[in-house]
Amino acid sequence: MPKTKIGVLALQGDVYEHILATRSAAQKLGMNCEVVEVREKKELAGLDGLIIPGGESTTLSMLMQRAGIFEEIKKVRKLFGTCAGAIMLSKHVEGKERRQKFLELLDVKIKRNAIWPQVNSCEAEIETKFGKVNAIFIRAPEMLSLGKNVEVLAKYQGKPIAVYEKLKKQHFLAATFHPELTTTKFHEFFLKL
Repeated sequence: MPKTKIGVLALQGDVYEHILATRSAAQKLGMNCEVVEVREKKELAGLDGLIIPGGESTTLSMLMQRAGIFEEIKKVRKLFGTCAGAIMLSKHVEGKERRQKFLELLDVKIKRNAIWPQVNSCEAEIETKFGKVNAIFIRAPEMLSLGKNVEVLAKYQGKPIAVYEKLKKQHFLAATFHPELTTTKFHEFFLKL
């Protein structure tokens, strides 16, 4: 069985949690999967997929610019962004800072820090394409509109909170919450793409 190589962008956020969730998902699927931390351009070579964890989108944007990795990330076949990572993937960002740069790949309009401020961060049971799971929201962005080819994988309070889009040979998965803290279902979906 060929080995799948998944990177986790290790500039900030739930890096370790995503590594554990990806390894656990691969084990559940019976996949031979190597999970590596990515901080530099050269570490993007040979990846089958890259996970962009949450954190703070302004800081994440600046760190990605400093590392000079925007164009290389855009070449990775499948990308999975959670919370701030979902913001980084989106084509249109409301409330962006002047110096922020985004990957602009996923056909979504997203609003930064929209759903709950830090003090109202919460955990809730949500219905997903994969069944019910618990979701943790921390200063969650809100998906305001979706392109016609974007599939909704999960909603909360009537709003999309996890989406998927295939564009030619690339796959984009985004969640406004932190699945790495409560479930492997989204990592399993990502690995199977």
